[in-house]
Amino acid sequence: MIAQPSKTFADLVSWTPPTAGAEEVHGTTVLALRCAEGAIVLADRRATMGNLIMYEKAEKIEVLDPWTVTAISGAYARSLEICRFLRHSFKYYERLTLQEMSTEGKLMEISRALAGNQGQAMQGVGMFLPVAAAYDQKKKTFGVYFFDAAGARFQEGGFACAGSGSERIRGVLEYIRLDKGPWEDRPQKDVLADGLRLLDIASSLDSATGGIRSALPIAYTLTAEGCTRLTEKAVNSAAAALK
Repeated sequence: MIAQPSKTFADLVSWTPPTAGAEEVHGTTVLALRCAEGAIVLADRRATMGNLIMYEKAEKIEVLDPWTVTAISGAYARSLEICRFLRHSFKYYERLTLQEMSTEGKLMEISRALAGNQGQAMQGVGMFLPVAAAYDQKKKTFGVYFFDAAGARFQEGGFACAGSGSERIRGVLEYIRLDKGPWEDRPQKDVLADGLRLLDIASSLDSATGGIRSALPIAYTLTAEGCTRLTEKAVNSAAAALK
């Protein structure tokens, strides 16, 4: 009898959420914004545990493949583990079927991972709440998305935000859309400046957000050519103009 191949990467590695351990809290502010060229994903760099600042140079943006980028909020170690799982899951599907997973399939995999992690999230440990930017090569369209802990996916207004500081700036994001026009109609340079300004505002209202002064945020751009990390010089130049 010929053994049937595993249908998913999760089946292959028998991946299940680990038993909850010590409580870990991770505050942050992460953004995914549409722009005329595609999308920008930004994240502050402060890692916290309760009211303790653990680290000021955390990497909170994960590239799942050239067309899918996530920024993470929640328990830092758990978030990185899930992103690694998703990255391998996309690659496993491609090798198994000899074709790339569709954008809808990738977003469903993110939702599935969130649903599988819901038990830990409800306990207050292992929380993982990402925002994502994706480019659909077949439809030639961009999208930015946010999620709830159960895996529900949302898309609205050309922006997505998550983390403890996001509550402070969500209304400002909508105000900018109404005042300056749709995010997707504005040039990347202007959207980057607004994103950095919003991180700075979030940091002044949320102690778990690092903002733009203690350490420069990380910024990635997503275009039809793929995902690129902005250089520190480019981010610093944009941030300096705001000070």
